[in-house]
Amino acid sequence: MAGTLAIDLGSTTTVVAHQGAGDQSPCLLPLPPFSSSDPVVIPSLIWLADRETRQPLIGRQVVEGGLLEQDGPQLQRDFKRLIGQPSSETSASWLSPEQSGRLLLEQIWSHLPEALAPDRLVLTAPIDGYRGYRQWLLEAVEAMDVPDVALVDEPTAAAIGAGLPPGSRVLVVDVGGGTTDLSLVALPGGEGRAAPIAQLLRFGGRTLNNSQQTLRTAEVLGKAGLAIGGRDLDRWIAAHLCPDWTSPPRGLLEVCERLKCELSEAEEALALWTPQDAGAIPLRLQRAELQQLLEERGLLSLLDDLLETVLAAARAAGVQAEDIDAVLPVGGSAQIPLIRDWIQQRLPGIPLRGSRPVEAVALGALSLTPGVRIKDVLSQGVSLRCWDQRSAEHRWHPLFVAGQSWPIEQPLTIRLSCSQAEQSALELVLGEPQAEERSEVVFVDGLPVLRRNSAGSARVQAWPQAPVQIPLSPCGSPGEDRIELRFWIDSACHLQVEPLDLQTQIRQSTIDLGAVR
Repeated sequence: MAGTLAIDLGSTTTVVAHQGAGDQSPCLLPLPPFSSSDPVVIPSLIWLADRETRQPLIGRQVVEGGLLEQDGPQLQRDFKRLIGQPSSETSASWLSPEQSGRLLLEQIWSHLPEALAPDRLVLTAPIDGYRGYRQWLLEAVEAMDVPDVALVDEPTAAAIGAGLPPGSRVLVVDVGGGTTDLSLVALPGGEGRAAPIAQLLRFGGRTLNNSQQTLRTAEVLGKAGLAIGGRDLDRWIAAHLCPDWTSPPRGLLEVCERLKCELSEAEEALALWTPQDAGAIPLRLQRAELQQLLEERGLLSLLDDLLETVLAAARAAGVQAEDIDAVLPVGGSAQIPLIRDWIQQRLPGIPLRGSRPVEAVALGALSLTPGVRIKDVLSQGVSLRCWDQRSAEHRWHPLFVAGQSWPIEQPLTIRLSCSQAEQSALELVLGEPQAEERSEVVFVDGLPVLRRNSAGSARVQAWPQAPVQIPLSPCGSPGEDRIELRFWIDSACHLQVEPLDLQTQIRQSTIDLGAVR
C-alpha cells in the first residue's frame, strides 16, 4: 500500500504515522515488538549485546528486558538531541548519536508491515539544529528505497498538527524525558504568504542538493531549557515512595512512570512493584500528593525562570505576551495537570492547544507533506495594482504567491485610499506574476515538480478581464483609508473579495474575481 510515512524521532519516544494514498486521515502505526500500545510510540532506546550484533533490542524490547537501569556502553539513549551538533563531550556509548539515530530509523524501516510500501518519507528536526540534522538525514536514508524524502521543523509540525493556522505565534512547552524546553516561535505563512510545507531532500529518487528551495522554518523569538524531564520526575516519585532505597532498584522507575501517567487522568493511582526475590509491593500515589512533591522540588520555580527568559527575548523582538496566539504542550509529561495549570495561570487568556501532545508532531509532519493533505497549491499567484502616492506611479502588491496552498483559511485584509479628489469608485486591477526564471521546485496539485527557468526579475501580467469597479458613496478623497478589502481563495480556486466602506461602515456583497492559477 503506497502512501506517506512520518517519523518523529524524539529524545524519549519515537512516533510513526502513516497515511495511505486514498486515506482521508492519518493513523499511528504500531510496530511490534518495538512499540508500546497506549500510546502507540516506540521508546527511543537501543541495546547492543556486543559491538558487532546484528539484532539489537529496540524500544519496548529494552524496557521489557529490564535493561534501562544497566549502566554501560550497550544502552543508547538521549541521542536525538545531539545529532548534527558539534561533539563537546566524550561518550562511553558504543555508537555515536548519528549512528544510533540511523540504526533506529533502519530498524523501523525494515520492520514495516509487508503490505506497506511508502513512496514518501517525512521526518522532523529540532529547529536549532535543523541544518546539521538535514545533512545527517540525507546520509541516514541513503539506503532506504523511498522515492521522496522531506524534512520539517518540529515546532511548525507540532503547531500545524494541533490545528493552528500558518502565521501563528506559538509558545511550545516541551517536557521530554530528559529535558524541558520552552520555545516561542512564529510559524511561516499567514496573510498573503505561502503556507509552511516540508522541505524536499529527495524527489523521484534524486537528491536535491543543488535545489534552490527556500529554507522555511519557524522563526525562534525566544528559547530556554534545562536538563530536567520526565525521568527526573520519576526519580522524585521513587524517592518519595521508597525513601529507604538510595538508588532505584530494577523496575521501580517504570512503576513510578506508570503512576505519573495515570494521575494525568485520575485523582489516585495504584501500581504493583515486584522487586527481585520479593513479593509484590503496592505503591499508591494521589494527584495532590504528586503536585506537592513537584512544588517542593522546585519545578514551578524552574518553569517560571524559563518562561521569563523566553518572554524577555520576545520583548526584545517587539513581541509581548499578549501577542501569543496559543500555548502548545508537547511531550508525555506536558500532560501533567500541575504543568497545564501553571501555563494557564502564567498566561491567562491564551488558548491551550494540546489534545494530542505525543503524536501532534508526526501528524503535523504528514499534513505538511506534498500530496497528502494539501488539496492544491498556486503555481503563479495573484497581485493587485495599487497607486503609490510617494512615487506617483502604479505598483503591483502581491496578494497570494506561488506555493500558497488553497483553499485559503485566513483572509488577507488590506486597506486602500483614493488617488484623486471626488473619486466615485475604486478600480481593482489584478495580475498574474510571471515565474522568476531560475531553478526551483514548485508544487502542482500538491506534488513537487522540478522546473528550470532563466534568471530575471518577476513581471506581472494583468488579467485580461475588465477591472472590477467598487462604487464610493459619498465620493472619496486622497490621504485617508476608505475601503477595506478581505481577499481569500475558495474551494474552486476562485479569488473572492468582500469590500467594507470604512466611512459608511457598509459591507458590500462578496465579489467573485475569477480563477487563480
